[in-house]
Amino acid sequence: MSARPAFDPLDPALCPDPGLPARIGKYRVVSRLGDGATSEVFLAEDEFFHRKVAIKRVRPPSLGDSLENRVENHYREHFFAAEAALAGKLQHPNVVQIFDAVPDPLQPYLVMEYVPGDTLRRFCRPDALLPLDQIVEIGFKCAMALGYVARQGLIHRDVKPANILAVLNNELVTDIKITDFGSVFDHRSDRTQVFRVGSLAYMSPEQLEGSTLDARADMFSLAGVLYHLVAGRPPFDAANPVALMHQIYHAEPPALTGLREGVPPRMDALLRQALAKQPGDRPADWDGFAQAWSQLVAHGEVPVGRLQDVLDSERFNLLRTLEFFKGFGDVELWEVVHRAQWLRHRQGTALYRKGETGRTFHIIALGRIEVYRDGERVAQLGAGTSVGEMTYLAPSPDLRVHGADVLVTAPATTITFTPESVELLSPGTRHRFDAAFIGVLVRRLHAAHEALAHPRRIL
Repeated sequence: MSARPAFDPLDPALCPDPGLPARIGKYRVVSRLGDGATSEVFLAEDEFFHRKVAIKRVRPPSLGDSLENRVENHYREHFFAAEAALAGKLQHPNVVQIFDAVPDPLQPYLVMEYVPGDTLRRFCRPDALLPLDQIVEIGFKCAMALGYVARQGLIHRDVKPANILAVLNNELVTDIKITDFGSVFDHRSDRTQVFRVGSLAYMSPEQLEGSTLDARADMFSLAGVLYHLVAGRPPFDAANPVALMHQIYHAEPPALTGLREGVPPRMDALLRQALAKQPGDRPADWDGFAQAWSQLVAHGEVPVGRLQDVLDSERFNLLRTLEFFKGFGDVELWEVVHRAQWLRHRQGTALYRKGETGRTFHIIALGRIEVYRDGERVAQLGAGTSVGEMTYLAPSPDLRVHGADVLVTAPATTITFTPESVELLSPGTRHRFDAAFIGVLVRRLHAAHEALAHPRRIL
């Protein structure tokens, strides 16, 4: 019996993609990632920056002068122009970056951030549903990202599971990226823009009508996506487009509490509010919706499956409350969420022991710590304060020795930095960090001066 050849040209799994171009512009094409009605997406190598990129190339225009072909070509041009106008403008950790737009006369293309993983469509099936705490995290990050998009004067208009990329780690969704801005409406643009675009299953009533839109149209769509992730079915589901449109205009979605065990009533209520037929009945803004949604975990209505972890939504909301990060914007806060080390500490844990060396700088986000010198308590520190700045700054190892015991006296969450982790921050975020750190040192020096000048008053 002959051995199977190493390459079988009849096996589609082994046969190379015959339509795969070797290069698109200056980029070396690696593989095909997907195909759509108006475009195709490739994984490519940016050899100058030594990074992988996703290239979205518009399909060639349809030949012939029929009305159908003219309309199809018009939409192709519109979708490319809408995304091309955003090249280099959207800088948010949960929005796919558009690096470049190349207006090739035959097949223009976009060069975008490559996100390994899958789309949220994978987790909309009843047999592949995510835990509720992960869905809360996804919803919070999407809401904050769409809030950022809205502040740029944009309405996405096509928020759906296929346009939200999931970054996976051991089958856990660790992050998300919103993509595909071909249907975007730009309030600040003076070019002609197309109305009534988007995906029907998640489209708001006012978008179906072609009415003037605001951010609450995207909020309706995101609520539909979250409903689908929770229930394994969309909020509105019908056999044909006419029946589906009738449901969007007139029907109420089935109660989530009856579709999945463990759904808290407030989760159902929040999504119903965001799915309200009238925009004025929905949450007023993205920040309000995001905060209410994240509180489902923060208040214990949705249990956290991984108790040792500090969830990203919890991290972000904690940072917003701390004086140290007062001057940080949302994008800088998200960078701190991902770059800093976040730790939960049980009561009795020692952050430092006298005589130990170290270079860590802790900001206390929750809980309480106490400082003991030779068995005597000399300080009590709570949320918003910091400890370890002198060893963090010490220029030589012999100055990095702790002179006191620092103990956790109430369960605490700390945000921890080392000089190496600060080096990884972007220049803008590092500038804000340095300014905040100098503020801490000035306050410490002022307190020391007051203690020396007025010891009785301090005591």
